[in-house]
Amino acid sequence: MPELPEVETIRKTLRHFILDKTIDDITVNWAKIIKQPDDVEHFKQLLIGQTFREINRKGKFLLFEIDDYTLISHLRMEGKYSVVDENEPVKKHTHVIFHFTNGEELRYNDVRKFGTMHLVKKGEEFSQKPLTQLGPEPFDDTFTFDYFYDKLQKTNRVIKAVLLDQTIVTGLGNIYVDETLFRAGVHPLKKANKLTKREVKRIQEEAIATLEGAVKQGGTTIRSYVNGQGEMGMFQQELYVYGQENKPCKKCGKSILKMKVGGRGTHVCSDCQKQ
Repeated sequence: MPELPEVETIRKTLRHFILDKTIDDITVNWAKIIKQPDDVEHFKQLLIGQTFREINRKGKFLLFEIDDYTLISHLRMEGKYSVVDENEPVKKHTHVIFHFTNGEELRYNDVRKFGTMHLVKKGEEFSQKPLTQLGPEPFDDTFTFDYFYDKLQKTNRVIKAVLLDQTIVTGLGNIYVDETLFRAGVHPLKKANKLTKREVKRIQEEAIATLEGAVKQGGTTIRSYVNGQGEMGMFQQELYVYGQENKPCKKCGKSILKMKVGGRGTHVCSDCQKQ
């Protein structure tokens, strides 16, 4: 699943290709992606004639700012955007096409069809689902030590599960949670409310540093992630534990282990992250 760094990279890339482009028509080949409004024809009517003005992001959500509306897009597992000429052959699994007046198209491709799109009036995007359910990003001023420590003190869930909870902190997913916990020296099975203040501070700092590093590298290419131009992210070269099972730890040399935590594949060095 694309996480915050990947979505941020896609946002930056797409800005260069769709800003000031006007929608001439829309093709929807898989209606279930359109969540709001629930009528596809109404969705199309609202958007035709509208112009893309900006692309913002909240957590893993892309926010396409159009004249009168905000289109909230979640890529889920396999969602991808591309901007191509209208004569370019349409690839399999292309489910939504925004046809521009200049002959170009913004195409949404999603092998698993898990992605979602919500269209809301501009200015109302943060007062209704899905964005109202999100906690602060690690980069937000509101993601303070006091906020984070207080949230962790109120739950006895393991720390990995808490960091994956988008209502507590948004933007972290499986890759960057594993990397954050390794860099903080914290085992993923430690109970959140048993962490020391020093451990919480390290996790907070490493979450920010890890995401910042990943954004600079264009994200991490695991299996099928590419940015809006079809280019791979390069942060996989910086990974310490994710996808490194049975390889020697870059810090201590001990073999990286893979286990299940809350149903998610989890990577850990049992020496650097003592339980």
